[in-house]
Amino acid sequence: MNKSQGVSFPSTFGEFFRQKRISLGFTLRSFCERYGYDPGNISRLERGILPPTEDQDKLQALAKALGLKEESSEWVTFFDLAYISKGKIPSDILSKPRATEHLPLLFRTARGKKLSKKKLQALIKILRES
Repeated sequence: MNKSQGVSFPSTFGEFFRQKRISLGFTLRSFCERYGYDPGNISRLERGILPPTEDQDKLQALAKALGLKEESSEWVTFFDLAYISKGKIPSDILSKPRATEHLPLLFRTARGKKLSKKKLQALIKILRES
């Protein structure tokens, strides 16, 4: 789990899923009984042994079972973490041609290569406008 300015947030899909389930007051079994999921699969999902499905309808059903509101920050985080766990870039980013042109800058930054403040601000602006 990552901590930023005293606020903790999950760094994996499984951690996020487990935190949301527990925050709703569900045990693993009660959640699975309520929504018709297999407890073994949900347990493996939460522990990172089983990756989340790539099926958008199934992911949406899981998100709704966790009480996530469509387009909320938690909804977006849920799907971002699902993509990340598969080593993929979220589809809404890939659908923006101007944004994808500049992904190498983001990758270079993530690898610890210096990126000037000006270039970083330009990248942020492009991502927001795309």
